[in-house]
Amino acid sequence: MANGNLTGRGAADVLRFYAEAGVDVALSEAPVDRFALSRAQADAAARRQEAAKQQRAEPRAPAPQRPATAPPARPAEPNLTVPSDAAVMAAREAAATAETLHALRATLEGFEGCNLRFTATNLVFSDGNPEARAMFVGEAPGMEEDLQGLPFVGRSGQLLDRMLKAVGLDRSSAYIANVVPWRPPGNRTPTPQETEICRPFIERQIALVDPDFLVILGGAAAKQLLKTNEGILRLRGKWREYDTGSRKIRVMATLHPAFLLRQPLQKKLAWRDLLSLKAALDGT
Repeated sequence: MANGNLTGRGAADVLRFYAEAGVDVALSEAPVDRFALSRAQADAAARRQEAAKQQRAEPRAPAPQRPATAPPARPAEPNLTVPSDAAVMAAREAAATAETLHALRATLEGFEGCNLRFTATNLVFSDGNPEARAMFVGEAPGMEEDLQGLPFVGRSGQLLDRMLKAVGLDRSSAYIANVVPWRPPGNRTPTPQETEICRPFIERQIALVDPDFLVILGGAAAKQLLKTNEGILRLRGKWREYDTGSRKIRVMATLHPAFLLRQPLQKKLAWRDLLSLKAALDGT
């Protein structure tokens, strides 16, 4: 049923008729006996099945034995451990033995109780002047900090430098560190276990620096060092006391530079906190 003159609606009607009649393949003008093909295919399948059955029944020669070879050696994996109470106690004991900042850094470089050290590129211990009267502590290093081994050198660090300059400070007159000295993979938030295991080291670091004023950058670090669950907007701008073990110093939480990059309108709050720090440094 061919008609080369069909176009438009007529052609559509013919195609609809073919579909309703069960025509699904257009091969040629000659009729095709589908039932005959089905029978031939069934016979061929039966022959293949019988041949396979005979092949399975025949005895097979044993496969040649391959010489035994040792499996390829796997590369050594770091001894990753899940922080536990015992690891936290070990961290406290290790931190307490450090009598100087140099010794504390060496202790951290050899400490294997925190998983983060196995994925970080560098230990990010500190930057600035350990004799400074003001110490700043953030939460954890990011990618740039991890690569350079220094805290606050990325975008947040550049903003922090401008903040310090606004009140007459720089890295020669301030000391900067983090609660967690290793970068978490992908800049994720450190887990409570990771933060807890690192806390003895930053506490010892603060005690060894013994600044007159401690400024905590961001809510995460403030909650750890001040041992509180209050949010940063409630914590910021208020002077408190921090016990270093040898004396009590003044401490204030403020907004983290990374938060200020996301929320520029909140810079006015950080500016008030910096002015309070400047007044304290000036003795007014």
